[in-house]
Amino acid sequence: MRNWITLTEAARQLGVQAQTVYAYVSRGTIAVMPDPHDPRKSLYRAEDIAGLCRKKQVGRKREALAAGTIFGAEPCIYSGITTFSKGRPYYRGRDSIRLSDTATLEDVAAILWNAREPVSFETGDMPLQGDERGRQCAFTSLAALAASGLSTLGRTDSALHVEAGRLVALIAQAFGARCDANAQSMHERFALGWGQDLDGAELIRRALVLVADHEITSSAFAARITASTGASLPGCLLTGLATFSGPLHGDASGRVRAVFDDVGRLGAEHVVAHHLQSAIPIPGFGHHLYPDGDPRAAALLEVLNPPQELMSFINKVVELTGLMPNIDVALAALVAQLALPRDASFAVFATARSVGLLAHCIEQLRVGKVIRPRSRYTGLALEDAVPALPAEGGEAVLDPAMLDKNRVFKAVGR
Repeated sequence: MRNWITLTEAARQLGVQAQTVYAYVSRGTIAVMPDPHDPRKSLYRAEDIAGLCRKKQVGRKREALAAGTIFGAEPCIYSGITTFSKGRPYYRGRDSIRLSDTATLEDVAAILWNAREPVSFETGDMPLQGDERGRQCAFTSLAALAASGLSTLGRTDSALHVEAGRLVALIAQAFGARCDANAQSMHERFALGWGQDLDGAELIRRALVLVADHEITSSAFAARITASTGASLPGCLLTGLATFSGPLHGDASGRVRAVFDDVGRLGAEHVVAHHLQSAIPIPGFGHHLYPDGDPRAAALLEVLNPPQELMSFINKVVELTGLMPNIDVALAALVAQLALPRDASFAVFATARSVGLLAHCIEQLRVGKVIRPRSRYTGLALEDAVPALPAEGGEAVLDPAMLDKNRVFKAVGR
């Protein structure tokens, strides 16, 4: 009977013990009939076995995908904001490298936020914390707003765009950007605050556009998690920027700046030789998404003219390692050429990326679900969570206090 198989075959196909097959039968998942050739044995419906095998295979694929989405390269979030094609990033279908030739950060914000009206980074009435401008001012100012911010739930995109624009203006102001009648666009505000001419403003404009977003980075994922809970926009942005500030992410240009300092003191030849002889990776070169070179760095370095010793260093590293400079090198070179404040590369990067982070937050809100990954437990063997207490009749009963605790544990697990 081709439609019915033996217990041994059913267990083999499912990869389980006979007891598990019996359990499937008891739950009605697998149909069973007596073996007409041996009444002591049973046969199991082959179609039911095949269906269970398919379900198990799908489960394994989902489990493997879930395990790979956090640390791997598989896409795990649907997004219409940024993607990559042929080694170039695209903002909602627009080539970001081409956009950097003429667009402003305001133009890019309108694209990334899918705004119907032009975006303006209005300063509003959001106060800055502290007297000194810099990273601490940016983070403490955001934290103060997050502590009393309004939930994003039940608000239109246009209302969120207004608040988002003010938050970007706040971040820029915290890093020293200034606004007056002649400096309305973000690059002009930074140029005014940092004492730059029109040429300097143009270079800052290009840099801002190039780094506004980069798909689902760790900071974008963190910001989306916060947004999925309905937290305020300042809270969402603070989460994203806190993640962004790590030296393996948005603050990587600080590591490049330290190497540039060494180049200025010791010379390009010495610094390159020291790193290669000591097997110390040179920060700012190579990018896992761009094996042929970071196009953002190429677009910015193409219009820069940094100190000759730094260019010699960059060319020597490329020659000896085969690795191309990434955006962190380009931003550090921009700061060196214009003699900007020491933390200016982070300031430019963080301000521009705030636009992208806020785009991800607003997009995530429309999903309407809380992002809640599950863990795969690898710890010690579990103790009994609900110990039994002796009862009068000699049978064990459950401790009600422990049951209450279990309910608390389940609530926290949400």
